[in-house]
Amino acid sequence: MASTFGRCSLVLIPLTIWLLVKASVDVCPRGDLTVRPFLVIPLGSSVNISCSLKPKQGCSDPNFNQLILYQAEHRINTQRGHLLSSQVKGLPLGTTLFICKLTCNRREERQVCGAEVFVGVTPEEPRSLSCMQSGKHGTVACTWDRGRNTHLITVYTLQLNGPRNLTWQKQCNNPNCDHMDLGINLASEAPEFNYTAKVTATNKLGRASSLPSTFTFSDIVRPLPPWDLSIQYVNGTASKCLLQWRDEEMVQLNRLRYRPHHSRSWNMVNATNAKGRYDLLDLKPFTGYEIQISSKLHLYKGSWSNWSKTLQTQTPEEEPTGMLDVWYMKQDIDHKRQQISLFWKNLSISEARGQILHYEVTLQDETGEEPPQESTTKHTSWSTMVPRTGHWAATVSAVNSKGISLPTRISITDLCGVEWLAPRQVSAHSEGTDTIMVTWEAPDNATSSVQEYVVEWQELWPKGDIPTLDWLRSSPYNRSAGISESLKPFVCYKFRVHAQAGYQRGCGSSRADIQSKAPRRGPHIHSIAEEKGHVFISWDGIPAEDQMGCILHYRIYWQEQDSRSQPHLQEFPYQDSPNSHPIDSLQPQVTYILWMTALTAAGESPQGNKREFRLQGKVRWILLVASGICIAILIAGICSVRRFRQKAFVLLTTLRPQWWSREIPDPANSSWAKIHPTVEETTLLQATCLLTGWLTCEEPEPLVINEVLSQATSTHRHPQCPNLPEKRQEIQNHCTPEDRVYDAPSSAPSGGLTTEAGELVELYKMLGCRGPDSKPGDPPSPLTILPVGYLPTQEGYLPSNIADHPAQAAPTTDSPEQGPQHISLSIFPSISLHPLPLSYGEKLTLDQLKMRRDSLVL
Repeated sequence: MASTFGRCSLVLIPLTIWLLVKASVDVCPRGDLTVRPFLVIPLGSSVNISCSLKPKQGCSDPNFNQLILYQAEHRINTQRGHLLSSQVKGLPLGTTLFICKLTCNRREERQVCGAEVFVGVTPEEPRSLSCMQSGKHGTVACTWDRGRNTHLITVYTLQLNGPRNLTWQKQCNNPNCDHMDLGINLASEAPEFNYTAKVTATNKLGRASSLPSTFTFSDIVRPLPPWDLSIQYVNGTASKCLLQWRDEEMVQLNRLRYRPHHSRSWNMVNATNAKGRYDLLDLKPFTGYEIQISSKLHLYKGSWSNWSKTLQTQTPEEEPTGMLDVWYMKQDIDHKRQQISLFWKNLSISEARGQILHYEVTLQDETGEEPPQESTTKHTSWSTMVPRTGHWAATVSAVNSKGISLPTRISITDLCGVEWLAPRQVSAHSEGTDTIMVTWEAPDNATSSVQEYVVEWQELWPKGDIPTLDWLRSSPYNRSAGISESLKPFVCYKFRVHAQAGYQRGCGSSRADIQSKAPRRGPHIHSIAEEKGHVFISWDGIPAEDQMGCILHYRIYWQEQDSRSQPHLQEFPYQDSPNSHPIDSLQPQVTYILWMTALTAAGESPQGNKREFRLQGKVRWILLVASGICIAILIAGICSVRRFRQKAFVLLTTLRPQWWSREIPDPANSSWAKIHPTVEETTLLQATCLLTGWLTCEEPEPLVINEVLSQATSTHRHPQCPNLPEKRQEIQNHCTPEDRVYDAPSSAPSGGLTTEAGELVELYKMLGCRGPDSKPGDPPSPLTILPVGYLPTQEGYLPSNIADHPAQAAPTTDSPEQGPQHISLSIFPSISLHPLPLSYGEKLTLDQLKMRRDSLVL
């Protein structure tokens, strides 16, 4: 039983293997797909594709068989039956898949068979074939340019032929194959033997071979890179150093390259038969270098080895050779002392020639009155206090482990002391985000004297005891300098341009920033003071970190307390040192709220703190007096015009109120009447020619009238003009022969004027004086006849010197129908009295007058 099972197992094993092989090979059980002429075709060719069904593999009803041909999942042809044929053109490079499927009554599709068509090109001729052997014991490796991609499986065959019919051959099936190592070593014993190499590319469409490459051992062997590099400095200096290395024995030529660490370019040196050593003579002291070496077996044949590993080295120090660039700053502390700060720049690596350990500083008085000051420092700045007297000079030197540099000497003078050396129109403005351009003009009449310009800059609000200071030197022909060194955004810098002529210096300054924002906070007002009618605002400067650039202007705002109106403001430019400013717009006895802001080129800061203030000053009498004087001068100027003066006088006269007239005293009780009981003549000075006369007289003179008492009855006298002096000719010209003087009627009312004999006398006569426009024959101007016993006010009061004037008769006739034409614009009744008319005749004394108020005529 066991033997039977063993025999069956031996039969089943081959059968199983056959079935598995049959299943893997027969991938198209329902039909076949054939491609003609080939499955691999060149680009641009066409193919015929046929799909056929195997017997009994179609639909149950053969009439429903429908074959469909797909190209890369796209249907390209359909045909009923058991056979389908199609011609396909324009296939792309690479592989294209064709699939044939069967469907019955357009339902489920079943795959029949498939095939891949390969489209490619014949290989190009390989080019640039070269072979290389790495070192004496290396193997031969060749490289070439395979040309275009064939898109087909291409086999590359490398063949090397040598002396004595030696042949080496190797293949690669990689489609990207462009190099191959034969794995053989060419012997150095026969360096002049010729070798020939060739590479051949083969695929289904064809083959191509490269041109043969012929070479010798010396041509293809590349030495190994040198190794074990080292350097020695002769006498401990960088002026001469010995470079050593190891390489292969057959090397005849070496090349060296070296550069400082901070440089990008190499210095190249060739060495023939160096035998692993070379002297470098031009290295700089205290400088880090990178050094590499390459080798070559033959002077004219072969190729260079790869570069060796980099040798890092530092040359030794030497005594400094450069001189420090020194600048300074002076600042007066009080009337006796000053602070001198010295600044200098580090020496370059080539000048320092080592690590600077410290600096030696000496400050001495050239007059010898003060002892010199000597100091050492590791910093690049130094400051001290010295008397303001004397002439000071400073020297600064750099010290390393090998020695000391030459001292730099500089005289300490006033940097801005010579005005005629000051550069003109100094300005600074930003260019971009990292540069500030400083420009200036040469000093007037000193262009030829300038030896050098020094442009210095520092933070406007530095931190620390000694401010940082930077500078650069420029030739006397330059008028601008671009500065990008050590500038920070949102920081204000002060720039000064110094012109130097010997020991004399002049300067000009400006401010700028490379980038700014609106300040973060406003100024803090710490006091408000009143002084001599002015209000002074004092504030604390904004901290440097909150300024955010250069402050260009300040603004002071003020507003009345509890007021909703817009605040007033006063803007003024920024100044370097003052932190106070006056304002003159505040009113006394008014409470104000004040605050401040600061402005940069980018905008305005928030409000600072608010302060309440009330100006306690009195009314400004000086302004009021000045205003009154100006108004008085203006009125006087207007009144100097005659016509205006006349109109104004008339207007004021008509507006005069009743209470303006003073009471007229009784002349009978006056002491004057008792002392002078008999006065021969009375002179009445008429101030004006009545109302009509005032309109034409520029300076009216008083009219002198001699009054004589009538003894009995009134008589008519011939009219005549008063015999006036020449200066009154203007008034005389207004009187005509028709002007008459009338005696008052004998029947005077009670209260009239009487003589001592008891006779009622009409004492006053009216004199009519014509205006400038009156004509002959016209009636005289209407006059007002006052009752006897009354005297006029100021302008009509009787003068005391009547006797001094000659008596002249001027009788007039009064027209009863013509009353006084007086227009009153006043709201008060007028009681102004007109001059009393006097008749010519006897003397009149004040003790003979009696007055009463009930007969006033307006």
